[in-house]
Amino acid sequence: MTVMPERPAPATDFTAENEIRTAARTLLRRPLLYDGGGHDDELRLVRRHRVELARLFADGLRYRLVVEPGVVRLYKVGLGRDHSRGLHRRSGTPFSPRGYALLTLTLAALTRCRSQLMVDELVAQIRSAAADAGIDLDLDAIADRRAMHGALLALCDLGVLSERDGDLEHWADQRTLSLLDVRRDRLALMVAAPLGNCQRADDVIRQMSVPSAAGGARVAVRRHLAEKPVLSLSDLTDEQREWWRRNRNREREWFRQRFGLELELRAEGAVAIDPLGELTDREFPGGGSARHFALLLLDAVINELRGIHGSTLHGTEWMTVPSAAVRRLAGDVFTTWREGLKKSHKADPEALLFEALEVLEAAGLVRQTDDAVLVHAAGSRYAPRPALVEAGAAGERSLFDEDTR
Repeated sequence: MTVMPERPAPATDFTAENEIRTAARTLLRRPLLYDGGGHDDELRLVRRHRVELARLFADGLRYRLVVEPGVVRLYKVGLGRDHSRGLHRRSGTPFSPRGYALLTLTLAALTRCRSQLMVDELVAQIRSAAADAGIDLDLDAIADRRAMHGALLALCDLGVLSERDGDLEHWADQRTLSLLDVRRDRLALMVAAPLGNCQRADDVIRQMSVPSAAGGARVAVRRHLAEKPVLSLSDLTDEQREWWRRNRNREREWFRQRFGLELELRAEGAVAIDPLGELTDREFPGGGSARHFALLLLDAVINELRGIHGSTLHGTEWMTVPSAAVRRLAGDVFTTWREGLKKSHKADPEALLFEALEVLEAAGLVRQTDDAVLVHAAGSRYAPRPALVEAGAAGERSLFDEDTR
């Protein structure tokens, strides 16, 4: 009998693995890439590994990747009823509902516009689209004009519109002229789902939902960790919690290999950490007076919770703190650190508290109600910790445990 030698396993191409991981991280951070958009190197990587990337996103997250000659689009369909990752204007203020309506009308108008036109021609088409949709639009009112201006600038930032000549930046306040180019290849990739049968917002959200068929729990949990760093067991369905319990250690390796993310597994869920500090659209705490105050306030709240509840915090995802207690702690922090705040915040501590809570809510660390603030266990991940508490009664560390990292 002839014994055939074992065929050696194919060698791992570490260069290709690193390139695919880099490209995947880029697409999570910037789902739309196009020639001349300032990310040409990343665009080349995506094109080079388009097959592997399409499979990764389709199998792992059920996201669709479209690669065309001049543009790449990853359709990240979001997390359903979640408002924490909306569009922001160039000033940093979030889009209002009116702003989204005008953005949608602008996209509709662009589908029937010439490829090059003056901004006033586009405005006329937007008025027509608004009339067709039964939406009142008053561009003599500064609020509507600024909302439309925000939509135009957002589409410029996305590469759908580009200014060939003029002064679009000051159109809202000064009605300046501008000659615009429309990139139809990018425009065609804007809408993430077919909307022909949608009559209400609920219909659109339903189009984006993860089906409950086989693999639905896996995809839903992975999407959550890919889009938001804090995973709370209380936010999961029974099916999703059971899947997470059985597979969480395997998922830690999956996220590390595919995206370079480290999952910290804790009693309350998990936190996704990027060691490179790049894979985020919102840095926390980041720079600025309000963000620094938010971090100091979070530390004060967590310390008060530990003082009141001690080890009973272990395994509790959300703790309720009365609004009056938060205001008292904010006053203490303000008194201690007042000199380090910017002038406007020194003059208006109430506005500072509002901004700080908005920062914490956007980071997924607090939720505000009418008379209380809910604080997530992951909040203590950001607080100073002098010692490590190894394990609670359940045999594993809690996010509320003190940690030296």
